[in-house]
Amino acid sequence: MTRKLAIMITWQFDMKREDAIALAKIADECGVDSFWVPEGWARDAFSLLISIAEKTERIKLATGIVNVYSRTPGALAQHFATLDEWSGGRAIIGLGASSANVIEQFHGVPFQPSLARIRETVEIINTLMRGEKLVHSGKWFNMDRGFTLRFTPPRPHIPIFIAALNPKSVKQTAQIADGWMPVMIPLSGLKQEIGQFRAWLAEAGRDPSQVMVKSPGGVTVSDNPGARDAGRGFLAFYIARMGTFYYNQLARFGFGDEAAAVKMAFDQQGSAAGAAALSPELLDQLGFAGNAQACLRRIQEEEAAGVNIHSITIDTRDPVEFGRAVETLLR
Repeated sequence: MTRKLAIMITWQFDMKREDAIALAKIADECGVDSFWVPEGWARDAFSLLISIAEKTERIKLATGIVNVYSRTPGALAQHFATLDEWSGGRAIIGLGASSANVIEQFHGVPFQPSLARIRETVEIINTLMRGEKLVHSGKWFNMDRGFTLRFTPPRPHIPIFIAALNPKSVKQTAQIADGWMPVMIPLSGLKQEIGQFRAWLAEAGRDPSQVMVKSPGGVTVSDNPGARDAGRGFLAFYIARMGTFYYNQLARFGFGDEAAAVKMAFDQQGSAAGAAALSPELLDQLGFAGNAQACLRRIQEEEAAGVNIHSITIDTRDPVEFGRAVETLLR
């Protein structure tokens, strides 16, 4: 199987639309498999993905992630069906729960237990993509009028990836999704977790080779010595300010003391202190930066653990240099 590389951009707090489109065009031309746009509380994901769809030809276009609370399943189906139409069948659905802080304090809606909400959202999206009448009876959604999408999407199914942390959520992902996005799993624990995920796939009667796993961290191809520290602020914010999910996840993998030090520093002295408190070991477990050859070795470690979609950042906008880096990472 050809190695799949994925570009994941930031939350679009300060990234210009033109820069994101230019990056996607270079990635498209150089053989990157997919381009992932997250959504937090800045710009939305779909508008940028639609813009990229018009400027690219091959690269798959994914949300990484959009939450299942701030839009109804029907609205999500509309967004993804439209993206799939405008991109010529290149959409990937990336879903997750986000966190109670974001859902309740930014979107102003209750943070319901996420397992049933995610499952029902997936069921409703799949029903509408297949062109079937929407009749659904569930814990959170009940529809009996038989609505259908009033246009025919290019595909009767768009691949669905779910960001899942705890074992119950990961097991459900193995039952209903086309791909898993592990979150905050250190490299040292990745092989065991993916092995359990594939066991759950088999238990569900699914072929483990047909369901993808995206790397939870990423590699940054750069000769800049400071590239290794570029993700400190992002990681510290997730550990200290995005509820308890990520903090507890790191504790589950033996990094509870490190996570506690980050949270304490963040709480007492602010974001810069929280970022500085990240230990070098934890930083390297959750991501990697170096030249293309060093990043290739890290990708090979991810592959040995069971990853088959690898998140990458390439610290150049020169198409020739970018292409050389991609070529190395695909060896």
